[in-house]
Amino acid sequence: MDEDQGPSQIVPQPAARRGNIADRLHRVKKKFLTRDGLLGDYDYAFLFRPNIPFLRSKRRQASPFFGLNDKLPVLLAGLLGFQHGLAMLAGVITPPIILSGAAGVNLETPLQQYLVSTALIISGLLSMIQITRFHIRGTPYYIGTGLISVVGVSFTVIPVAQGAFTQMYANGFCPVADDGTRLPCPDAYGALLGTAAVAALVEILIAFIPPRIMLKIFPPLVTGPTVMLIGINLIESGFKGWLGGSGPCSDATHAAFFDKCPDITAPHALPWGSPEYLGLGFSVFITIILCERFGSPVMKSTSVIIGLLTGVIIAAATGYFSRSGIDQAPVASFIWVHTFKLTVYGPLVLPMIAVFILCACEAIGDITASCDVSRIEVDGPIYETRIQGGVLADGINGVLAALGTMTPMTTFAQNNGVIALTRCANRTAGYCCCLFLILAGVFAKFAAALVAIPAAVLGGMTTFLFCSVAVSGIAIICRGTPFTRRNRFILTAGLALGYGATLVPNYFDKVFTYDGDNRGLRGFLDAIEIFVETGFAVTALVTIILNLTLPEEIEETDEEVVAPDNSPAATKEEDGPLNHHSMDSDKIA
Repeated sequence: MDEDQGPSQIVPQPAARRGNIADRLHRVKKKFLTRDGLLGDYDYAFLFRPNIPFLRSKRRQASPFFGLNDKLPVLLAGLLGFQHGLAMLAGVITPPIILSGAAGVNLETPLQQYLVSTALIISGLLSMIQITRFHIRGTPYYIGTGLISVVGVSFTVIPVAQGAFTQMYANGFCPVADDGTRLPCPDAYGALLGTAAVAALVEILIAFIPPRIMLKIFPPLVTGPTVMLIGINLIESGFKGWLGGSGPCSDATHAAFFDKCPDITAPHALPWGSPEYLGLGFSVFITIILCERFGSPVMKSTSVIIGLLTGVIIAAATGYFSRSGIDQAPVASFIWVHTFKLTVYGPLVLPMIAVFILCACEAIGDITASCDVSRIEVDGPIYETRIQGGVLADGINGVLAALGTMTPMTTFAQNNGVIALTRCANRTAGYCCCLFLILAGVFAKFAAALVAIPAAVLGGMTTFLFCSVAVSGIAIICRGTPFTRRNRFILTAGLALGYGATLVPNYFDKVFTYDGDNRGLRGFLDAIEIFVETGFAVTALVTIILNLTLPEEIEETDEEVVAPDNSPAATKEEDGPLNHHSMDSDKIA
């Protein structure tokens, strides 16, 4: 924990113990049986007041700000914790749905439902590690941030896993039907988990690098374009889902069984790209926009899940929704109800290491933003321990998540927006969020309902969500990168290869032609192929190398500092031929 108790602490006597118990009971009664303890003086109407012009109050006092350890009313803690959970719900459930569906390893429905439940449960459990913040005795190191740093399933792993799964079906690791349909392959998912558990050790090692050095190796010039390309890569699968599905029904050549999406046996199945599917996706998209324009603070921070719920209601009313999976799902679920054979898939090692390096970079940015909106220091030794503890917790969470049958976890940025809107950075609200996520995962019917959502509805939501990831990357670039000639060159070189690999993901398929029996060599070549065909990994590698090797250049603003207008050097240049040369250079530049 944050504070350690020394060995010289006086042991309370029986009378003192009875007094302590009485005091605790009094505090509990005051917390749950008084208006101040239950409600406080918070402006609850503010959370639910819509942003409609003629209903706006002319003047409203700012709501109180609740710091990390301030006393928080019970109702407000539960309400804001529920809001935090809703804000990250869509982000938590999307990766397991994609990776276990037709665009991933095509697992059977019970396994898909289990993975969604497990994602929610593990997110809640591992978030508690970040929020609590443990001190490693005898060392200056911590585990966790001590902030509302709620973790969820990382989107970074999706493009890497999809590329690896495609390769596994191509090289015979996973079975394929005679008509080319991918059959369920739980072993591929187990290989992803096993490889992730090993690669997560890299992020644990990164956590012990001094934060200043860490930020020098992974500045916004590296992390920004990398995050942006992750979002761009994911938008394709989201938009395909919007038009009916990203599985076999969207391919140019497919079996007759997939003439309609998701297949001909589905309720109200239609050909891929039908206007009905487009309309379902737009119902989600437009609802998200309306929530942002007219919604209350609660609606704004949960607009994605409100849009998803609207699309589900419309789909159910018009016959696109099947409840058979919900009826067959168990009442409750938990971790390890289903397990997978954990193996290390060699070709996945390098790409997964890149995933965890990027997760560490994302964690640094998210923790800094969390400190800012929580109104605590964003520099100095305490801030650096929060960075170190957050990255270490992310790495440990990566191992624990894999052992709990879930893909890598990372700190989510959505909660920073909730803190800024509600003015509540209290950790009690964070614990309530964790409790909500765990309960949502335990009740398996809820996960089954999420899995049953039509692809067009889910696509309308995920397209918006994935695009927000790309925009986050752009924001990182703009916020922390001056657009000097050198930096523009680095971005151009990195994005040239990154965009190419993202838009033409099979460009490297014909480079290696080895087809022998040497499995070690084959695995090594496959690893290189997956890495160079993963756009964000290539961009990260190129930008890191160029940023560390290209020298800084003196820009125009620096020249002015070196030779001001009133200096002798500047006066001499104004009168001499050197000034004309400088002007010509500026024109050329």
